[in-house]
Amino acid sequence: MSVQLDPVACLPDAAVQPDGHGQRHALPLLLLALAAVVLLYHATFWSMLELWSRSQTFAHGFLIVPISCWLAWRRRARLAALAPQPSRPGLLLLGALGLAWLLADAANVPVVEQYAATAMLPACVLAILGWPAVRLLAFPLAYLFLAVPFGEVFLEPLIDFTAAFTVTALQWTGVPVFRDGSNFSLPTGNWSVVEACSGLRYLIAALALGALFAHVNFHSTRRRLAVMAAALLVPILANGVRAYMIVMLGHLSNMRLAVGVDHLIYGWLFFGLVALLLFWLAARWRELPLARAVPPAQPVRLGTGAASLRAVVRASAACLLLAALWPALALASHRDDGAALPAIVLALPDPPAWRRLHDAAAGNIDWQAPYAGKPALFAATYARQDGDGAPVGLQLRWYARQVRDAELLTHLSSPYGARWTALAQRVRQVGLPGGALDVRESVLAHGGERLLVWRVYRQGGVVTARPLLVKLLLAQAKLLGRRQDGADLIVFAAYDELAPPPRAHLQAFLRAALPVIEQRLQELPHGP
Repeated sequence: MSVQLDPVACLPDAAVQPDGHGQRHALPLLLLALAAVVLLYHATFWSMLELWSRSQTFAHGFLIVPISCWLAWRRRARLAALAPQPSRPGLLLLGALGLAWLLADAANVPVVEQYAATAMLPACVLAILGWPAVRLLAFPLAYLFLAVPFGEVFLEPLIDFTAAFTVTALQWTGVPVFRDGSNFSLPTGNWSVVEACSGLRYLIAALALGALFAHVNFHSTRRRLAVMAAALLVPILANGVRAYMIVMLGHLSNMRLAVGVDHLIYGWLFFGLVALLLFWLAARWRELPLARAVPPAQPVRLGTGAASLRAVVRASAACLLLAALWPALALASHRDDGAALPAIVLALPDPPAWRRLHDAAAGNIDWQAPYAGKPALFAATYARQDGDGAPVGLQLRWYARQVRDAELLTHLSSPYGARWTALAQRVRQVGLPGGALDVRESVLAHGGERLLVWRVYRQGGVVTARPLLVKLLLAQAKLLGRRQDGADLIVFAAYDELAPPPRAHLQAFLRAALPVIEQRLQELPHGP
């Protein structure tokens, strides 16, 4: 069986000789375009750096960029020898990424902004140097995406897996345990799987290390993927074992060990040992680099077919213009963000067949949903006039204009408050006189107490339970200069953990209250 090897990838650097007038200027023009992207989108890249500095989960980002630059630097001679082949698909990709960045900026979705801005760097390489350069620098360019702070969406699944693994392991070893969501109780004490115990930081660190290890030590795609898969699966399982060992250590020591800062220290030591064992085993199957597997070759010139200097300059200028277009449009979309708005008093008449108890939480309904910014607020509890059923809480927040960190949908570290924990979440369809309405249903728990929470959003006159649609409508409003007011409507009721959720009660309240709320929101002024 014969094996076809890429001559550029297999030849040592000393055997590669650059040629062509366009080649001598292609790399400086590429570096200029990359620097322009970083400068034009500096706010987006700076937001990434801020997350690296304040979150241990994403602190690895400080290493990703230097490692990517070092890996690219190792191939500088081969890159200089490649014939530049400016690519129109690269320009189209750059334009599409710019549009994605603009939409994410208007809708205030930082992670999409960061991915789009990072992807512009490989797009510039493709547009100016062409596919051969992208193939040569494929791993350094792809490795840059690990610098984007992403992964919080996996927190809840990881927490749930860790709690389930720990409880199952305790039961198998004969320790009595009662689980309530991510909390569980042993005879010696209570434990809770929180964000720091999810294993997300171990998973991301192992993925970054595993990708680098696989690239440096293997050239077979199958073995590289096997190492990457192990780097993903082993930390998840190891984190479950770590959590079980810590709980057992606390249980056997009567809660004297592994309940303070030593809890985290044991975790990092255990992860270090697992990572060391994983990569030690993987190193036993390491492969020699392809450059050592072929006999030495005579120096060759790979500059044949290089594009003209004019073509390279045109591609570089097009990259600069495309990169500069979207921040300019973003500035125009934010022109009214700082304008002052009149203070709004949000008052509602009582819905038919319901009477207001208080303008704040009453009885055991003492939950207040966190929010961002300074919206107009209304909160009250209601009871049926016939006295049937428990009180229903209503919380309404209205934003006349939405800006970053002060909008309808903003990431909050504790979206349900410090006291309550989410047990279940889903989108449920509710029948109303005007037709079916989708609501976001959450079941919150605190000990034996439960809260059934229904939530919908009203963005630009559209009522929906879909956060993605809310973001798209907000982006559309900002870019087209339309109304961007939004409202967050929450109804909830308390019940005992042994009782059925009061869905019929909430549905009856929504039937009566939603027309009243809709009429009041239509009367309110809204920003442009």
